[in-house]
Amino acid sequence: MENWFNVGKIVNTHGIRGEVRVISKTDFADERYEVGNKLYIFKPNSTEPIEVTISSHREHKTFNLLTFEGYHNVNQVEQFKDSLVKVPESALGELEEGEFYFHEIIDCEVYTMAGEKIGKIKEVLTPGANDVWVVQRPKGKDALIPYIESIVKEVDIANKTVKIDVMEGLLD
Repeated sequence: MENWFNVGKIVNTHGIRGEVRVISKTDFADERYEVGNKLYIFKPNSTEPIEVTISSHREHKTFNLLTFEGYHNVNQVEQFKDSLVKVPESALGELEEGEFYFHEIIDCEVYTMAGEKIGKIKEVLTPGANDVWVVQRPKGKDALIPYIESIVKEVDIANKTVKIDVMEGLLD
């Protein structure tokens, strides 16, 4: 069975020529929404995807605007409102060393360099210059770990573990 990964959500139509507004959930919008690429639309309450091929992509305000081959007017794409846009795992590209997909990082156990368990990564935030990993601790509030070289020392995706150097004040 194929694993699917969410790359966006169609929140509305745009204009009358079949464009849809997508709130993107991918770090690679330009590559993911490249003309000719295939995406899969999962309508609410449906498990069967609709395969579409991108015929245009542009950015407008905070949205990615897409059109699909064979869908040339607003009446044809109205059905896609509130649908998720996904890609199969096989469509995920290779990343550079030190780069990870969110699904690879989420659920990793976080340890100090001394081997003390801090908790499990439950979410990845992307507020700006670097990602921040939200670590759910067994007791107390969540820890926010910035993904920077001086703190994150080892990431072992295969074993779902991360080792960090705890700087003063990081876990307070």
